Amino acid sequence: MTGSPSIVVLTGAGISAESGIATFRGPGGLWEGHRVEDVCTPEALAHDPALVHRFYDLRRGALGAVAPNAAHRALARLEAAWPGDFLLATQNVDDLHDRAGSRRLVHMHGELKSALCAACGARRAHDGALPPGSSCPHCGAARLRPDIVFFGEMPYRMEAIEAALATCDLFVSIGTSGAVYPAAGFVRVAARAGATTLELNLERSAGSGSFDETRLGTAGALVPEWVASLL
Repeated sequence: MTGSPSIVVLTGAGISAESGIATFRGPGGLWEGHRVEDVCTPEALAHDPALVHRFYDLRRGALGAVAPNAAHRALARLEAAWPGDFLLATQNVDDLHDRAGSRRLVHMHGELKSALCAACGARRAHDGALPPGSSCPHCGAARLRPDIVFFGEMPYRMEAIEAALATCDLFVSIGTSGAVYPAAGFVRVAARAGATTLELNLERSAGSGSFDETRLGTAGALVPEWVASLL
């Protein structure tokens, strides 16, 4: 630990929406035209693997047409300059934080550019299409799937995130709905540990009442402004 305040940042779909990536749930509760139950559950993968794989193939392929925005870049600047402990936990499965330069980063809901073996649990970087039945280079099983945390599965690296929340001095949530757990409960964990809590969002979320302060506006405007105030 250093003498500088420790920071935990949580980001959601709102920060990537300004780069042109569709938010998690669109009009009518659909995710890019599909019911979440049809593309983001273990049952969906078992029932129609071709649909699930094709859905994530399309999302993975679309990443080349988008770029990190001012909010992503500001968080990378903050991480690089901040002398204290810093953790960025994102619910997003895109690679925009990575491309902006963030390194103290947890993709708690997985990554589009990663493949997971359902047989042995090995992960590997993956770009391009991932057809059903693709073989794992580690164990040979034809069980590679998108490395995405489906509904009903445990988010990644929760122990590390919870440890950071329990000791942070400042918790900031950016572009999240405040409705998806366990991330929606992070603000309360941080607050119980004595942290100051700040929400930066386009509109008030389901969890706004739990924050010390909520600032409304676009992430592209609010995040660089907040980072500049810290640095």
